Amino acid sequence: MSFIAMNRFKVRPGSEADFENIWKERQSRLNELKGFQEFRLLKGPEGDGYRLYSSHVTWDSHADFEAWTKSEQFRDAHKNAGNSKTQSALMGPPQFEGFETVLKEG
Repeated sequence: MSFIAMNRFKVRPGSEADFENIWKERQSRLNELKGFQEFRLLKGPEGDGYRLYSSHVTWDSHADFEAWTKSEQFRDAHKNAGNSKTQSALMGPPQFEGFETVLKEG
């Protein structure tokens, strides 16, 4: 069964477009990796002074996800994570959550 890797981001009010553009303009190399199925950037509800977003990546297995975290593609994807534009949009670091699929329908 698949593995889903998610990061939750709290984005400052008024920075939503900048945050979304960071993702749209990035060079994604996920499709170069074994086991990659799908990426989604999800826009969630407004919270107490922030807008919630989540990155959602589906992998064939937890092992494929782990291999990605040790890859050149991972290092390239995260090399600008600390830049000022990204940091000014966020209210703290992302919160990672990983899930093993135990049931799938459809």
